[in-house]
Amino acid sequence: MSPILVRPVREQLEHDRIIRLLQAKLRRRYEAGINPGNERNAAVGTGASALYPDLVLLAPDRGRKLQAVVEVETGESVNHLEALAEWGHFGRLRAAFHLYVPSGMVDVARRLCDDNQIHVNEFWSYHTVGDEVRFTLVHRARDLAPAGQRTRTDGARPRRKAATAKPALRGRKSGSRAKSSGAKKTVRAQKRK
Repeated sequence: MSPILVRPVREQLEHDRIIRLLQAKLRRRYEAGINPGNERNAAVGTGASALYPDLVLLAPDRGRKLQAVVEVETGESVNHLEALAEWGHFGRLRAAFHLYVPSGMVDVARRLCDDNQIHVNEFWSYHTVGDEVRFTLVHRARDLAPAGQRTRTDGARPRRKAATAKPALRGRKSGSRAKSSGAKKTVRAQKRK
């Protein structure tokens, strides 16, 4: 639940509408669970440490591995308290963290994340035009690996695959077959003249 005790009704309706739009938009690629309002339908983790982001994106295959968590904010909820209470926890998950904020609050949200060292994989802004909500990707992190996989705490280095020798090409004759494509083009051009 958000640290904002009472979100204005109009903003809560907008918040829940955007969550449902994102669920419909991302349903093709992921199995999306949503937590609109005070509902607790889709959790990340178990027990007392369970987190309830606005959207939980799982892989559609049998493993249902957590792919990303999405948090949608409104104008009132982009603040220091929200950043520390929710974004910090989501940024430390092994899955990617996507943050959706109103277009006028992008700079504030980025500054809060930078000040509190919160890693966000994708920053999105949204704005409404009539009844339509438009989403714009503002920033995508260079390292696309989730937060938990960016650094290894056990001190071990990742193993490299052993180099495999490529088999030699057989039956290739030198001469006309071995000519490069550039040489073939010049020969064709000369024949045309």
